Amino acid sequence: MRFNNLQQLVRICEEENKSISQVMLEDQALETGISTDEVFRQMAEYYDVMKEAVSKGLTGDTKSRSGLTGGDAKKVADYMQRGETLLGGPAAQAMAYALAVSEVNASMGRIIATPTAGSCGIIPGVFVSAQERFGWDDERLVHGLFSAGAIGYVIANNASISGAEGGCQAEVGSAIGMAAGAMVELQGGTPQQAVHAVGLALKNCLGLICDPVAGLVEIPCIVRNGLGAVTALASADMALAGVGSVIPADEVIGVMLDVGSSMPSEHRETGLGGLAQTPTGRKLTEGLQEQRRGKSAKPLAEEE
Repeated sequence: MRFNNLQQLVRICEEENKSISQVMLEDQALETGISTDEVFRQMAEYYDVMKEAVSKGLTGDTKSRSGLTGGDAKKVADYMQRGETLLGGPAAQAMAYALAVSEVNASMGRIIATPTAGSCGIIPGVFVSAQERFGWDDERLVHGLFSAGAIGYVIANNASISGAEGGCQAEVGSAIGMAAGAMVELQGGTPQQAVHAVGLALKNCLGLICDPVAGLVEIPCIVRNGLGAVTALASADMALAGVGSVIPADEVIGVMLDVGSSMPSEHRETGLGGLAQTPTGRKLTEGLQEQRRGKSAKPLAEEE
C-alpha cells in the first residue's frame, strides 16, 4: 500500500483527486496482482453475504448453539415498526440489522468478518440500512467497503483489530471507525471529513474491554454490535456537520495501541474478567460447561 497512516491516505486522495475507496481499490489490485475489476467483483461477493446475513438474522431463527442468545434482532425490528423508537427509524434499523448479523454469527451462519467475527454486524448494519433508506445501488456500497477496508488496514497495522491483543476497542471500536469513515464518503464527504469521523468514533471506544461470557462471541458482543452501529452513524453525522477530531485520528489509533497493551489479560478475550466474571456470567459459564458434559439436556435459555 502507498499509505501507512490516515493522513498519508488523505494526502494521496487530495493530490490525485480520488476518493478513499478509489485509492484502496487501485492499491489492492497492485498488491495482489489482479485487475481492479476482479478485486471489485470479489468485494461485491462479500457484500452479498452481508445482505444475506441481515435477512437471515431478521427472521428470528438465529438461536445460538449455546442457547444464550438469539431472536433479539427481530424484537428490535418489530419494535421499530411500531414507530415508538427513541432513536428514530434509521438508527434503530441500523441497530436491528447489526444485531441480526451478529446473531447469525453466533448461530454458526455465514458472515463476513469486518474486521472480525466479534464485530461482524456493525458495517453490514450501517451499510444495508443506509442502502435501503437512500436507494443506493450495490456498486456504491461496494465502493464503501473499500473505504472501510482502507481505514481498517491502517488500524490493523498501527494498533490492532484483535480482542486478544487490544480488547474490544480493537474489534468493535475498529468496526465503528471503519463504518463511520465509509459512511462519510458515501454521503459525499471529503477524505479529511471521513478521517475525522474515524477519530471521533475511536476515541469514544478507548478502553473497551473484551469480556465474553463463557468465552463465546455472544454476550456482550452481540449487543455491542447493535450499539456500535448507532455510534458509527453519530460519528459520521458529526464529521459531515463539520465537527473535527481535535486529537488527529492517527494519534487516536496510537493511543488504542497503548491502551490495549496496558490492559490486564483478564480484559483481553480470556473470559476471566469484566462481565464474564459477574455472578450471572459465572453461572452461565458453569451451566454451559455442564451442558457440554451432558449433564443438562436443556439449552441454557430454558433453565431457571
